[in-house]
Amino acid sequence: MTTSTKGGALSFWVKLAYGSGDWSLASFGTLRQVFYAIFLTDVVGLEPRLASFAALIGIIWDAINDPIVGTLSDRVRSRWGRRRPFLLLFTIPFGLSFVALWWAPPFHNQYLLAATVCATFMLSDTLQTLVSIPFYALTPEITSDYDERTSLSGYRMFFNLLASLATAVAAPAIVSAALAAGASQQQGYFIVSAFFGGLAVIPFFIIFAVVRERNNSDDEAEEKIPFTKTLQMSWANIPFRFATALYMLNWITFDLVALVLPFFLAYWISKGNLLQKALGLPISSAVFACLLVTSVIVLPFWVWLARKIGKQKAYIIGMIFWAVVQLLIYSIQPGQINYILVLAVMAGISVSTAHVLPDAIFPDVIEWDELRTGARREGIFYGVKNFVRKLTGALAIFIALQVIGWFGYQSPPVGATQFSQPDSALQAIRFLIGPLGAILLLSAIGMAWFYPLTREKHARIRQLLARKKSRAAKKD
Repeated sequence: MTTSTKGGALSFWVKLAYGSGDWSLASFGTLRQVFYAIFLTDVVGLEPRLASFAALIGIIWDAINDPIVGTLSDRVRSRWGRRRPFLLLFTIPFGLSFVALWWAPPFHNQYLLAATVCATFMLSDTLQTLVSIPFYALTPEITSDYDERTSLSGYRMFFNLLASLATAVAAPAIVSAALAAGASQQQGYFIVSAFFGGLAVIPFFIIFAVVRERNNSDDEAEEKIPFTKTLQMSWANIPFRFATALYMLNWITFDLVALVLPFFLAYWISKGNLLQKALGLPISSAVFACLLVTSVIVLPFWVWLARKIGKQKAYIIGMIFWAVVQLLIYSIQPGQINYILVLAVMAGISVSTAHVLPDAIFPDVIEWDELRTGARREGIFYGVKNFVRKLTGALAIFIALQVIGWFGYQSPPVGATQFSQPDSALQAIRFLIGPLGAILLLSAIGMAWFYPLTREKHARIRQLLARKKSRAAKKD
């Protein structure tokens, strides 16, 4: 089975196979986004401010490699293409990195703990880079059609949200069951990471077998472009600047809200009852189930709306709704479990938008760049994009842990099922998940408002590219 390399409609099976790759990345990402901060403070036992530096250094150090991996994937030549060899070689190590990330070192020195966490984080994140960059860089090669890219992103985000739902619901349930059975949270996280790490290897092998890359025999000139020059040329792409800023603001909001939510649920809503349940599940599982099930259900609506009125307008509508929900979350009082479940459903409507549309917008910058430079450099653009994605995660972890650390957050004793935080830490948690989230969303709306590539402009770019290639073919 192969893909069409000249745009146009893609088969259902190609979309399904390619979209499944987001299961692997989203299960890894969701566990890290949502639970890693509370794992560091409550299981590893790191002081929040020290934990924030360990995570920040790890992500930034490794994120530097993202544009390099992107450039490398642009330059690889093999019988399997440029991107797929990375999936073949690094998928199994990527799956094993799940377990490594969730290891709690058996020593108590805070600085030694921080150094070990930082090194482990860098290792797992590097392996994630080596599969994610080539995977993402396949998107503009699979189709050049404006609406088909939205559809392809929809398939990806279906698996993304499905994986997010599975991990966000299963992880608290497994950890809670471990605590209730007298085991440790560490053992619970080990089971979670081993299970989802094993599942993560399957989709990338399917993509390797099913998806075919276009012939890049005419792109040899890009090998001679120095790396620093490539970065400069990428920054000169004006739509790329707006798409990157939008992407950063979009994901730092999602990361921040997802990261702070377990703290908010455990210590504000549940009043420190770490075994609090809702709908028969641990409260974190119940809230994430309401949010993510809703996101999956409404996903086709946002794909349809983007086709109808354009990606930017649909995105702006969704983000305005989400900003309102974040402000309402700030009004929740302790014990109002039903209220948080209702708001989780409302948030899920917009979270679906935040997942699908930024990734549908981003590939359009590739044709703009090709029109200007005559070369296609998907790898470097997606390398920078992945760098930004990791940077948002680093900033979210750093901001959240720094703030709650400065306001007196305390790690609960090992095995505790009831623990209260100081009021100052609780108020800081409320601000992070409510007003700050809304401010970031409004900033993302501003970037979308001024993004220069509409459907009509993108169609014009494709027409100009077709004429340019036609003239070049006649000369040859």
